[in-house]
Amino acid sequence: MNDKKIEDELKKIWDETPISHSDSEKEASWEDFQSKAFTAKKPKFKIWRYAAAAAVLIFALIGTGIYFTKGSVEQNIMVASTVIENTTSKIKTVFLPDSSKVELSPNSKLRYANNFTTNRKIEIEGEGYFKVQKDKKHPFEVFCKETTTTVLGTSFTVKENTEKGVSVSLYEGSVEMSIKNQDKKWILVPGETFTYGNNTAVVTEFNRFTDFDNEKLTAVSVYIQENYGYKVIIPQEYHNQRITVRINKKEDLKIIVQLISEMYNLNFEINDELKEVTFQ
Repeated sequence: MNDKKIEDELKKIWDETPISHSDSEKEASWEDFQSKAFTAKKPKFKIWRYAAAAAVLIFALIGTGIYFTKGSVEQNIMVASTVIENTTSKIKTVFLPDSSKVELSPNSKLRYANNFTTNRKIEIEGEGYFKVQKDKKHPFEVFCKETTTTVLGTSFTVKENTEKGVSVSLYEGSVEMSIKNQDKKWILVPGETFTYGNNTAVVTEFNRFTDFDNEKLTAVSVYIQENYGYKVIIPQEYHNQRITVRINKKEDLKIIVQLISEMYNLNFEINDELKEVTFQ
């Protein structure tokens, strides 16, 4: 349909519309509308070009998978994201794109944006132990229900306790805690747990170490198997050796093994497939 036909149809509708004005007023009004809408100087279909451009923009945004909302924790996580779920009965080790590490507990889930190295925001359901790579330009934020844990480089656990409860336990470094729609901040130091539930926030202390005081070396073997899932094989002549050591409860397995190796001048091998540590 050309401009002339469109103009005729609009004029017909205009004249048929029952408005409380005289015919002369209606005609004057139409002429004013006509001069603005159908001026010869205006390029044809300009409005459609704008509409087409808008459509391209909309589809471009949809194609990136990005959405924006206000007033929710989820505004920090993009739709274009990676989801990792642990459906097994054992802890699952996850290495994030920035080389941070998460030990994801059974029946737990992580979600983070595909541009994670510059947008270090992550959402967790369940429980995870985080060991974060330092990056002062890109703070690391963990969202769990209504709480936000902000860090630069540290290790901590985040756990859902009840339907609305969350606890964060800090093992190394420093973290800042905040709650949705609240201005107050809590700064944790190692050995403190932040617990939020029933609209109440509490900071308490916990023991982040396991101490062995002149105990048999085999006691450390049992500790490793119970907490890391690795069987430890030690030469028979070392079974009754005594050890006094303090271990961070979330220490890397390799660091513990290296410590024992240096203390007793032993070589070691860690077999991740068999889940075994062998000293010799």
